[in-house]
Amino acid sequence: MKRKIKKKRKGKNKFLYTLCNIINLPLGIVDSVILGFFGIMWCITIIGIPYGMVCFKMVKLAIWPFGKKIVLHPTKNNLSLLFNIIWLLLTGVEIALTYFFTGILLCITIIGIPWGIQRFKMARLVIFPFGAKIT
Repeated sequence: MKRKIKKKRKGKNKFLYTLCNIINLPLGIVDSVILGFFGIMWCITIIGIPYGMVCFKMVKLAIWPFGKKIVLHPTKNNLSLLFNIIWLLLTGVEIALTYFFTGILLCITIIGIPWGIQRFKMARLVIFPFGAKIT
């Protein structure tokens, strides 16, 4: 006797994610400008190009964060661990604190909790961006 396996519908929350992303757009644009600025500053030097590329990767997530997951592998190899430590000391702390405190401010109201959770997700990504995958 064969059992039927129900497939999960991938698009069942797509409308809700799209709606929340549209509401998030003003915050996302501000975030993308800040992360883009950091990316440009990092890309001025040849050594900083990998850090700039990470900033540009985070710009896409800052604009459209709902419905995406972050898989962190900060110690995937020694080079990514070294890059994460340098990133954390030079740029990551400032951006992570900004995301953390705006997440707290958004979570004060019940309506702002989903956006606050997205800010905490971004803060976690900003701390260890090398080796992380956005799905």
